[in-house]
Amino acid sequence: MKPLEGIRVLDLSRILAGPLATMWMADLGAEVIKVERPGVGDETRRWGPPFVGGESAYFLAVNRGKRGVALDLKSQRDVLIELIRRADVLVHNFLPRTAAKLGLAYEEVRSLNPRIVYVAITGFPKGPYHDEPGFDALIQAMGGLMAITGEGDRPVKVGVAIVDVLCAWAALAGTLAALFVRERTGEGSEVPVSLSTCSVAALVNVGQAFLLTGEEPKMLGTAHPHIVPYQAFPAADGLLMVAVGTDAQFRALCDAIGRPELADDPRFATNPARVEHREELVGLLSEIFRERPRREWTGLLRERGIPAGPVNSLAELFGDPGLVDGLIVEVEHPTVGRYRTVACPLPQAHPPSPLPPPRLGEHTAEVLRDCRTTPTTR
Repeated sequence: MKPLEGIRVLDLSRILAGPLATMWMADLGAEVIKVERPGVGDETRRWGPPFVGGESAYFLAVNRGKRGVALDLKSQRDVLIELIRRADVLVHNFLPRTAAKLGLAYEEVRSLNPRIVYVAITGFPKGPYHDEPGFDALIQAMGGLMAITGEGDRPVKVGVAIVDVLCAWAALAGTLAALFVRERTGEGSEVPVSLSTCSVAALVNVGQAFLLTGEEPKMLGTAHPHIVPYQAFPAADGLLMVAVGTDAQFRALCDAIGRPELADDPRFATNPARVEHREELVGLLSEIFRERPRREWTGLLRERGIPAGPVNSLAELFGDPGLVDGLIVEVEHPTVGRYRTVACPLPQAHPPSPLPPPRLGEHTAEVLRDCRTTPTTR
């Protein structure tokens, strides 16, 4: 039995954070009903190319395992109310003022269903920005991640909408915690989650260092601000990531590259010394790593317990069973055909839901028929 079997999730969210969280809930066993605007649907249906079989890769990535309903939240209020009464969890990412206009503010939803777990995803927490829209790139900029991601004086954003992904994890964790509390009390609760708070929380050690010293961190590319050597080096055939976390590992590294004397050099003998003399050490190591291909270095370093590996392309990543076995699920879609996608990485979510992402309004008649014929018991 999966952890969320018997739990019904009403998914009113769009784009990434909410849909990703609810897809993971589906993999954990929940029944997820995705509600979209008739004729319009989730914005990500149109975010492409690529499109296959009329569906965008973006939409396919985060909407597997759900039944799809097309519903006008204003004119079909009676249906919405019935869906709320039957739900255990409601997830939305409307702006607070929009949620209020739709009759979806927490107190109103709670009056319809006191047991509901109400997950509201916003760009910003309560305060001066609360009603402002939040998109991942904006939050990466405002939330500190771009201040530490890049090189020299050129900030960049992470190549995937990482704040949305972090927020999806927070929404999932908050939902599970609230359901656990409901088991004890019989009462639902509100789970407010914001992109910006997730971004700030993700700064962890870098944020803590600033709070202690007041010093702005440098943008170091693949390198680590507090550990050296901990970065990608150019090998003979591409980039090699080396992550030396301890002085013992550094000594092993020096032996592996044929330079044991470096481990006793006062400039490099301890991690604080290596951080201080970063440029000198990185220059020396860069010259050495260029001499051999990545595979040779990886084998040589791993034999000595040093974390090392190639900076993979996606073809290399998805071609390596050691990295993706158990994560890839094949889905049969009526227009896309059979395709591979990524499942929730939690072991409790396996096997993942086999349901393909719904076509717009695909299950509307089925869900509404259930509402008419099945009495509400929640």
